[in-house]
Amino acid sequence: MKDFFTVTPLEEVFEYISSFPVVSDENIPVTEATGRILAQDIKAKEDIPGFARSTMDGYAVCASSTYGASEGNPAYLTLTGAIAMGKKSPDSISPGNAIRISTGGMLPDGADSVVMLEYVTEIDDTTLEVYKSVAPGGNVIIKGEDVHEGQTLVEAGIKIRPQEIGLLAALGKDRVDVYKKPVIGILSTGDEIVPIQATPGPAQVRDINSYSLFSQIINSGGLAVSYGIIKDDYQALFEKCTLAVKNSDMIVISGGSSVGTRDLTIDVLNALNNSRILVHGIPMSPGKPTILAKAGNKPVWGLPGHVTSAMVVFDRVVRPFVEHAGGKDLLKNRNQPYILAKISRNLSSAQGRIDFVRVRLKKSDNVLWAEPILGKSGLINTMVQADGLIEIDMNTEGLNKGTEVSVIPI
Repeated sequence: MKDFFTVTPLEEVFEYISSFPVVSDENIPVTEATGRILAQDIKAKEDIPGFARSTMDGYAVCASSTYGASEGNPAYLTLTGAIAMGKKSPDSISPGNAIRISTGGMLPDGADSVVMLEYVTEIDDTTLEVYKSVAPGGNVIIKGEDVHEGQTLVEAGIKIRPQEIGLLAALGKDRVDVYKKPVIGILSTGDEIVPIQATPGPAQVRDINSYSLFSQIINSGGLAVSYGIIKDDYQALFEKCTLAVKNSDMIVISGGSSVGTRDLTIDVLNALNNSRILVHGIPMSPGKPTILAKAGNKPVWGLPGHVTSAMVVFDRVVRPFVEHAGGKDLLKNRNQPYILAKISRNLSSAQGRIDFVRVRLKKSDNVLWAEPILGKSGLINTMVQADGLIEIDMNTEGLNKGTEVSVIPI
């Protein structure tokens, strides 16, 4: 058997991310851009708002006209009219005057604030009694206060959220440049694997990994393409890998790193055009026999065949490579949400490797507990039951009950 398990620390695996290219960009309607990765900075070509506007129903005034006003000593102003929504007032405001205005209305020239409706009484058609003073800028958004012309608002590489969509709309942009979704080819290997529509015979199992990985790729911002089930045959695997490398931005081989097939997978990966093996084992559990190769400028992964191992390795190792390929700036988007909980039992761990433990979350007596789900890595139901993973680093022997942990949602 070929030499194996000269493991590469996980942080060194991640150092390879920047050595792989990013896909090209495309211009799409803003209505289709939610969740996509921004390819160019968003810069403002105008002020927003383009005029000073009221944030309250009330009266546009010069603030100085209201100084000292109170219920016992109201200020009296002359009401000169009303401002229609969507219209510019033909009149300007001078000290001692006021104009009725609605929320969102454009302030007339000379006005610097708005007195709220609740603090004013109209004595007659032209006389206003004001019970509360207002400071300059009170209840007003000034021109350019939200966005000013020339400002860089959002930098490329971020995942577009509904708030960025709103910003694009405010700037009048109905299209936006985003990175294309990277195409990730999936190859499922093994003589024992059959399509999910088939009834497994003796010693056969359905192809779970192609489907779980397909879903994980979509959740990571990629486009998944399945190349089907490949038997443990060198020529068949070589031909499928060659096709996948040609038509994909990244390749994921499921089941190609186990003891029985890893030599075949390594031989095929080494035979691909302009290829070399970068990683041949990672000190983590599950997922130690993970392989990373580089074919041309494209990453090719060999993942364990057990479904839990494959899913955990994809989530914790492969996913950042997919996101990078799709243009996501991992430094700008690195804040993955964690859920703080307390471990519900003592949990042992081997030093020298990172352990990723499946847990379910349960609340008891106002304490959120992380309950380990222990089970072999071939059991898909352990992933279904899990709410997340906890990471035990390689220098920790284990966790004591009650220790606070960060749960990574899955």
